[in-house]
Amino acid sequence: MSDSPDPSPLESLRHAIDHAAHWLPAQGPIAVFVHHNTLHALESLPFDDAVQQGATIFGCQPYLTEDRYRDALGRGRIRLAELQAVVREELAATADQSILGLITRAELRDVLLQYPLPVATEPELDWFLAQTNALRTIRPEASSAERLRFLSETRRWVLRDLRGGNEGERIVALRGERACAPQWLEQLFDELDESRIESWDEATWETFALRALWHLCRDGVRDIPNKPRPMPLDLRPRDWLLDVLQVDSDALVHEPLIRFCAAFLDQGLARWPLPMREQGFFRAVLALAETDIASRLAWRADWKALVLAERAAGRSPLESVAESLADLGIAPAEWSDFLAQTLLALRGWAGMFHQVETRGDRVALPIPEGSLVEFLAIRLLLDRAVIRWLIREHFQDTAPLAGLRQRLQPLRSQPPVGSAELRAFRIFQLAQLFGWAASDLVHLRAADWETLVTEIESFSSRERRRTFHLAYERRLRTQTLDALAAMPRRLQSLESAPESAPASSPSQVPRFQAIFCIDEREESFRRHLTELAPDCETFGAAGFFSIPMYYRGAAEAYFVPLCPVVIRPGHWVEEVVDADAESQHRQRAKTRRLLAATAHRVHLASRDLFLGSLVSTIFGLLSAVPLMTRVLLPRWTAKMRRSLGRFLRTPPATRLHLERHEAAAGPENGHRGFAVPEMTDLAERLLRDIGLTRRLARLVFVIGHGSNSLNNPHKSAYDCGACGGSSGGPNGRAAAQILNDARVRAGLAQRGIEIPESTIFVGGFHNTCDDSVTLFDLESLPQSHAAEFQQAKREIRQTCERNAHERCRRFMSAPLAQSFEDARHHVEARSEDLAQPRPELGHATNAIAIVGRRERTRGLFLDRRAFLVSYDPEQDTADHAILARILAAVFPVCAGINLEYYFSHIDSQGFGCGSKLPHNLTGLLGVMDGALSDLRTGLPWQMVEIHEPVRLLMVIETTPAAMLAILERLPAVGQLCRNAWVQLATLDPDSQTIHVWNGETLVPYTPSSTTLPHAASSVDWYRGWREHLEFARIGPET
Repeated sequence: MSDSPDPSPLESLRHAIDHAAHWLPAQGPIAVFVHHNTLHALESLPFDDAVQQGATIFGCQPYLTEDRYRDALGRGRIRLAELQAVVREELAATADQSILGLITRAELRDVLLQYPLPVATEPELDWFLAQTNALRTIRPEASSAERLRFLSETRRWVLRDLRGGNEGERIVALRGERACAPQWLEQLFDELDESRIESWDEATWETFALRALWHLCRDGVRDIPNKPRPMPLDLRPRDWLLDVLQVDSDALVHEPLIRFCAAFLDQGLARWPLPMREQGFFRAVLALAETDIASRLAWRADWKALVLAERAAGRSPLESVAESLADLGIAPAEWSDFLAQTLLALRGWAGMFHQVETRGDRVALPIPEGSLVEFLAIRLLLDRAVIRWLIREHFQDTAPLAGLRQRLQPLRSQPPVGSAELRAFRIFQLAQLFGWAASDLVHLRAADWETLVTEIESFSSRERRRTFHLAYERRLRTQTLDALAAMPRRLQSLESAPESAPASSPSQVPRFQAIFCIDEREESFRRHLTELAPDCETFGAAGFFSIPMYYRGAAEAYFVPLCPVVIRPGHWVEEVVDADAESQHRQRAKTRRLLAATAHRVHLASRDLFLGSLVSTIFGLLSAVPLMTRVLLPRWTAKMRRSLGRFLRTPPATRLHLERHEAAAGPENGHRGFAVPEMTDLAERLLRDIGLTRRLARLVFVIGHGSNSLNNPHKSAYDCGACGGSSGGPNGRAAAQILNDARVRAGLAQRGIEIPESTIFVGGFHNTCDDSVTLFDLESLPQSHAAEFQQAKREIRQTCERNAHERCRRFMSAPLAQSFEDARHHVEARSEDLAQPRPELGHATNAIAIVGRRERTRGLFLDRRAFLVSYDPEQDTADHAILARILAAVFPVCAGINLEYYFSHIDSQGFGCGSKLPHNLTGLLGVMDGALSDLRTGLPWQMVEIHEPVRLLMVIETTPAAMLAILERLPAVGQLCRNAWVQLATLDPDSQTIHVWNGETLVPYTPSSTTLPHAASSVDWYRGWREHLEFARIGPET
């Protein structure tokens, strides 16, 4: 069999670019923000390896700082016993191994974790020793017993072995076989007046003990060799020049490049469209070489020369990239790494090119295929122009760039080596904590000192933070699993349930049912609803409710996908106005377009030098009035705006055009919607996934969610992730309409799902920002259901107030003692406040996902921390097909949300996008810091500041055997679990038995507590608290 032919150089280059693009952020345009794992490119690695490699690649932090973890230890968020348990698990058989007879390895690491050892440069250390009491006073963290031992052993050693001896005797006592006496000992005796040693007070002995210890530590580590640090693998000329010249060529390149990118990708916000945009980024930028932007550049001559050469050669973008790589001397073996480093230098903009190119269906103005290659071609041309200019200006070097690396190598600085003084200082501090006196260390040989240093340095800061983090997660895992194990069982088979069972039992048909998104923000809403209406039942499903579609509202210009980002919908659904209001709708739409066009012209005029002054003069003072009222009186302003806007809004009488009669689906008239068999398939999947195939109530609400707020570029990040960063209201409305269709019900009946004629589905939308619920298509509600609907509606409204009340405990500006009504007013004001950086806190408390029957968690206060996914193992197939289908979606969606919050909190400036305050919305794509920066990916600090960065704990109600089979069946889910990107546990369907994933299999879990705290209501449990709370059982005592 012959070998396949080698790919051509250009094919290899294209493959290298595709590989490099894998490192780019997967964040799309900000209007369709979809949460994702920030380090998705490293998911094939174990979590700890990935975060540490990611920290190196992206220059970010892998974990919280040691100070943050020690603060958590002091507050009890990390338990000392659990931290010590993690240390022993990590060390395994070596935990109790003795180190030089002084201490065990586990004890050493325990102390290194509990007590900070200040890290400094040598000049800082010199200042610290000279200006503080470090050589006169023992560390305050040392226990009384260790302090007493430290001083008494020093005194005994001096009086017994050193006092009065001649120089030779002191040498033997102090250093054993060393050939010369240390001068510091005699100087120390002289300074402290050895003749008065019998009358030395405790302070003098303390000074002697510390100074002797310090000198011993310095002598002990002085000759220990330092491990050489490898030179960083820098392939980009920018890194070489930055090291040699302290000049960042990227700063020169990015100024024009960012302007080009913003103009090319703009989705309608820019004043001037990029000329020749339709010809692609590469041709459009080359055509601008003679513009004012280029003429302002100090290196414009080099840039224009390269542009002219490109035009003359007539190269394609890919050929241009190949030419640039050859000119820079980048060998084919280095292409992938070099291209990845180059793209990551402006990763926000490069990532946006990649996202808009690959998912053009998510933007109004897509870009051509191959745009990322064109971006890279322009980027490298700019790099080459700047580098040529810099080396000519600084070195008068006009030689080819291909040899620049070799020419600069002798000039590069070497990595710093470790300091003996700093090593000594670490041992000096540890000795005080352990009570090691000079007499304990004086007989150590050179090899012993090296062993001690190696043990300390092997437990580096990064390793200490990793250990802290494991204990940090262990506390929450223990708290969660103990709570689930302690919850009283309410499950009861339908066949064996007595007719007199209470209304809330599994055998009784609920008064009404409500299906919500699995979002953890709905956990508190569902809990409050069942507290107010114990005879209702709630379910959790992915918020697109199994209806993937492109959707266009009656007042919207474009279709947007409402489904998880991994799905590309095949159907289009439109909201249409009823026929009797069509003329009114057309007139209002015409008025809205006129007003929008006028506003856009005013916006453009305000950017003009002359017209801008005129517009500011005329409208400046007038615009200040609504600006001030939106900040000072947000609720009143919102009411006024809604009142005045009723003449422009879409008429309320609308419906969804859901049914398609043509064979093929498409965005054109006649091809929009679903065929009846397709609707039946969607309805069956939703009902079977959540286990709602029997006991249907007369009223079933299907409530999607979203978040509406003002002046919030990240609004989409608060919306439904399962709907691709859009509102889930249309999906809830569509699901209700489909399930009310008699033809769909007939099809479901043939498949074994009987929906009673008396059951009515009602679609709805929960605004998680102002905690309001809007219900749709109420004109279709029969009169027979009016009374019970009104009662359920009142209970839903009361739930909104209580949910707002619970949310307000997290807002520092909200009084803890306010009423339910005041809490509702507070969240309404936040949603309408133009100056509010925290309209809501989004997913900032997510930590757990529970997949199972609601009866397992009903009445459990989970503090808005749990994604609640409905699944009934009794209704699943023998091969667990329903569970596998659910987990295939739940794992990546929930883990993506969790990990983005994790990384954005761990390093807000690196992995997140920092504070909202300097952000500027750019091209309807994302935000920049100020007027010119990379696109800031990740989440703003105001969204994650209260978040606890822990990996998601997935608790699945199934057997270990079923879960292990699913891990084998679903490679993506198996990878997340085996590589520890999520934590995994199973809850037995027939008992309270729990198994946890140990990295290889599921092993039994033993609860540390079998009792749960109890409160009569959620309000009673959280009242007066702002921090995360322990879990508790809510409801009657029995």
